[in-house]
Amino acid sequence: MRQKAGRRYEIPHSERSQLSTDCIRKWYAAFQRFGKEGLRPKARSDKGLCRALPAEESAALLEYLEQHPELTAKAAYRKLKVQEVVRTELSKSALSRLVVAAGLKREERLGDKQQHQQLKFAFKYPLECVQADMMHALEVPADSGKRKRAILMVILDDATRRVVYGEFSFRESSLEFEYGLRHVLLAHGRIGKIFVDNGSAFVSGETLRILSILGIPLIHSRVGYAASRGKVERHFRTVRDQFLRPLDKESVRSLADLNTRFHTWLESEYHRSPHRGLGGQSPLEAWLEKAHHLIHLDPTVDLDEVFRHEIRRRVYGDCTFTLDGILYEVPAVLKGKIIKVRFNPFQTTRKLELIYENRSYGEAHVVDTYANTRVKRDRRDDPAAGL
Repeated sequence: MRQKAGRRYEIPHSERSQLSTDCIRKWYAAFQRFGKEGLRPKARSDKGLCRALPAEESAALLEYLEQHPELTAKAAYRKLKVQEVVRTELSKSALSRLVVAAGLKREERLGDKQQHQQLKFAFKYPLECVQADMMHALEVPADSGKRKRAILMVILDDATRRVVYGEFSFRESSLEFEYGLRHVLLAHGRIGKIFVDNGSAFVSGETLRILSILGIPLIHSRVGYAASRGKVERHFRTVRDQFLRPLDKESVRSLADLNTRFHTWLESEYHRSPHRGLGGQSPLEAWLEKAHHLIHLDPTVDLDEVFRHEIRRRVYGDCTFTLDGILYEVPAVLKGKIIKVRFNPFQTTRKLELIYENRSYGEAHVVDTYANTRVKRDRRDDPAAGL
């Protein structure tokens, strides 16, 4: 490595001509662990995001551009500034980077409008189809004392516009989506199909496995074409205008407080207000009128079992493995084996079932290192024997 570090190289797209020994050692370690994939450049975690603009304002601006392809990004930004949907000052270069990263340049938007015909669709019966999406909202105090961004997860019934699940959380993950689905299945009945975008919360392998077991198709909209999810996007606009804007944000004490206020607004105002898309009916009236079409879930289906996650882990030489940064110990017979770990992700205290070659080996337990100092063992294997 020292010899290679002493040489000079022609490095494409760089003015450097030498590599340090530490750099070569780091690359070699990555190659040993991950092969060629470990040497590929890492994408920035905030790629495609505008750090100068809050997530809520970025989403509103990009949604407005998709709905008005004839406008330039600058014109759309000015309109939203007048409407006070966007309040942050943004430079011309930052606006350009945001639009380009989202694939929403004016020429591309106009081309998409000419090439693709968007047909209006509406389902007839409750839960025949639901639309799900997430929206970044305001910052609220977390348990740690710091303020964190609250994210709204909504599952909207296409036929009646009723929100069958709506909850703020601090995570934008597939677990929030799965929890919402489980709630809908238990509280209302069987879902015909689910229409979502291509966000990370809706492409998890575990989620797809769960929906496959339940026989529920998951349909993704075309990338960069939010108009096809118009109903849930329109609902988010209503949430911003009628719930978040009048809300005294400084008075929100916690996430639970925000959810209580949201559910109160949802049941007392949104569900009881006439909806233009329903011919003047309110979402609650439309739901009650067609509620006899709901299909109850088969009572033999064990949702706790269906929604259990299953992951693979290699057991270390000391009969332990890690999950979410926590070290667990397993029976010695599983040392060095690749096992399956099954658990309910919604339980506060997880019970991890160990499976190897289709046989259960009981539950894993969190390692108690102090208790392990009192376990009797062969003196030759005891690392503390010479202390």
